[in-house]
Amino acid sequence: MSSAANKNSKPKSMNRAGRWSAEVENLFRFQQAGYRDELDYMQVKQGVLISKWPDTGFVKKLQRRDDTFFYYSKNRECQEQDVHKVKVYEY
Repeated sequence: MSSAANKNSKPKSMNRAGRWSAEVENLFRFQQAGYRDELDYMQVKQGVLISKWPDTGFVKKLQRRDDTFFYYSKNRECQEQDVHKVKVYEY
């Protein structure tokens, strides 16, 4: 995600993830909860802090659009067969 991306920016392009990384893991978690990425989450949930595991940096808890919560483990949850399903947006 570009540091130049402002709060209301829309993605310019999208690619699929090719291999697992910490960034892909967090994108998987956001997309599982119904958001494109962290920027989309911040636009929708204005002011909500994103809870992350301190040792891994992975997202710990996300609030879905219907106000229910997803809780995630500090371990990898994006399995190898799901990596190619993760969308990586360019701003």
